[in-house]
Order: sequence, then C-alpha cells, then structure tokens
Amino acid sequence: MNRLLVVRHGQTEWNIAGRIQGSTDIDLDETGKAQAVEAGPELALYEPVRIISSDLRRAVDTARPVSEATGVEIELDKRLQERAYGPWEGLTGAEIAEQFPDDHRRWRAGEPLQHPGIETWAELHRRTSEAVRDIVESDVEGTAMIVCHGGSARQIVGGILEWDQAPTSSLSGLDNAHWADLRRMRSGKWRMFGYNLGVPAPHTIGASPLAKGQLAR
Repeated sequence: MNRLLVVRHGQTEWNIAGRIQGSTDIDLDETGKAQAVEAGPELALYEPVRIISSDLRRAVDTARPVSEATGVEIELDKRLQERAYGPWEGLTGAEIAEQFPDDHRRWRAGEPLQHPGIETWAELHRRTSEAVRDIVESDVEGTAMIVCHGGSARQIVGGILEWDQAPTSSLSGLDNAHWADLRRMRSGKWRMFGYNLGVPAPHTIGASPLAKGQLAR
C-alpha cells in the first residue's frame, strides 16, 4: 500500500449528547447516515483497492456507501475499534466528573487514567498499529481506506507518521465522516497530505479530493 485514508465514522446520537462511546456498538443517527452517503462518492474518487473497517456498526455503515460505489468488499478488523472506556461508556463529562472525580481530573489534565477497566493510550496505540502494519505491508498496491473512530484515527495517524504520544495527543480529532490522507514516499517514509478532509470538496483535473483543514490542526 502506498496511500492510506483514515476515515472517522458519521455522527451518532451519543456524539450529539456528549456521551462516551468507546467500544459500545452505537448506530449512526439520521445525520450520520446522510454524512456517510455524501462522503461515499468523494471517498470513491480515491479508488481504494481495500476498505477495512472497525467492526462496530457506526464505522461499517460509514464504509458501506464507498463499498457500494467501488465494488470493494468491506473487511472487518476489531483492532480498529475506539478506545475502550469501560465504566465511562454511556456517560457525559458531567456524569464522569461526579462518579469518577479523580480520573476525570487526570483526564482533563492529560494525565494517564488509573481505572483498570479503561484502555490506556499505549494499549490503543499498540493494537491499532498492529492492524495498520498488516495493511500497509500487504502485497496489494494502491490506496487502502480505514474506517474507524476519533481516538483510534488519531493514534493511527500519529503511529504511521512515527510521532511520539505528545504530538499525537495534541492532534485535533477528525470531524464525523471526515478523513486524513497519508501517502508513502519513495524513501518509505509516510507523509500527511491532508487532514480533516470532507465534503463538499472542490475538484480540479488530476487532483485528489480536498476540502477544509488540509493541514493538521
């Protein structure tokens, strides 16, 4: 693989409510479904030869319009799931602050969480890196599309660019149904050519689809 698109799933009701989703299997809401349909033709223009999705429904349903437009089947990989937040899943920030005040303070300060039921950033980085390594080291040439989640997408981007955890954590999250465009150079190193890309996108002959936020923010 010499090009990688890292796509965040469309909107869910829990996104709007500010509830932690983690590994909970939440469906797209009506807006999220529309976002997936709108993004599908734009992502199809990249001509992905592989589409690999987290096995959670919100990611699979975001990938489906691209699969239908390209004829490329969706491959599922649970290693692309969002960070598992254990007892926090389903809670809002205010509810977390009330029920888990010490870890909420650590969370707000960017410090490691202490609850044993919550996956660490290092654990998330390790499992997403394993999944991406299997993808980019495959013998298939062309573009692969990964459909995942806000936290896992950030770890994938930082991992493939060989960033440390600090700059990876400082990277803003992708908007719903937006993506990052990563390409492998002749040297073998990966570079980011676009971040938080989405529809509507301007087109020029011979150019890749681009939209707002071409640089990391």
